[in-house]
Amino acid sequence: MFGCIVAGRLVQTDAQQIAEDKFVFNLPDYESINHVVVFMLGTVPFPVGMGGSVYISYPDSSGLPVWQLLGFITNEKPSAIFKISGLTSGVGSQHPFGAMTIPQMPSVAQIGISVEPQEQLAQQTPVASAAPSTLDAFTQFTQKMLESFYNYATSFTVSQMQMTPNPSELFIPASVVLKWYEIFQRRLSQNPNFWKT
Repeated sequence: MFGCIVAGRLVQTDAQQIAEDKFVFNLPDYESINHVVVFMLGTVPFPVGMGGSVYISYPDSSGLPVWQLLGFITNEKPSAIFKISGLTSGVGSQHPFGAMTIPQMPSVAQIGISVEPQEQLAQQTPVASAAPSTLDAFTQFTQKMLESFYNYATSFTVSQMQMTPNPSELFIPASVVLKWYEIFQRRLSQNPNFWKT
């Protein structure tokens, strides 16, 4: 019914059915995974009005599973890609796998799919960092570079009273750097190629 893809690995179609409405994929060496794709195989549709909540579980520091909601799939949206590299252990959410004892080894994550009514799916809030970025690599790089520059420059800030007069050195107010940063970010969000003109 379901499949799972991790870049550079074989497609998994061998989900363990752990309950009538619950399925699990094992993801060994999850620390090296950036994104995971979960999809329907197209052989068996969801019953009318039903869909599947997609969760990830990985062991916390004590070895207990931590489940986080990634999103959902339905007959109308039969696949989804999730960014899992930024998720942090120890912050779980409410999930339908709690009462089940699913064996889990260290460095093995699990993708869980729980078949649920679509009304319930619409009310759930996935972990924010699971959605893949819609920004291209250049825009992401530029934003990170600007943040890095701003953080670096402001790490040297001193108050006017702390300044030692030095006639050979120029000083730029931190508010000017912040204003430039905000203007550049705004222009970049409006047109990522504005700098080419």
